Amino acid sequence: MVRQNEPVVKENLRGGEGHVVLYHILNEDELMGHGSMYARVVIPPHCSIGWHQHVGNTEPYYIIKGEGTFIDNDKSRTMVGPGDICTIRCGQWHSMENNSEEDMEMIALVINEA
Repeated sequence: MVRQNEPVVKENLRGGEGHVVLYHILNEDELMGHGSMYARVVIPPHCSIGWHQHVGNTEPYYIIKGEGTFIDNDKSRTMVGPGDICTIRCGQWHSMENNSEEDMEMIALVINEA
């Protein structure tokens, strides 16, 4: 099967600033209960994904383009760029900000806890 990847624009995702664009690689049905999201995520300049907790799932981010600030569970702030992996464990909180003048792109996979 081959299909086109349609963008989904989310305003104020998880209480963040501005908007984020999701390109679902697999939808929730295609993940067959193993997860809820597998997507390329584009965060435009000066936009963010708000502070939120993962309950019953985990989520790694793989940065593929641009730069951003990852805010971890302990509220530490780390600059991230292409090739960096941000890991969010079950029960942890996090957010992501793009404070640059270029789009930031990452792959996000939400995996359900066993």
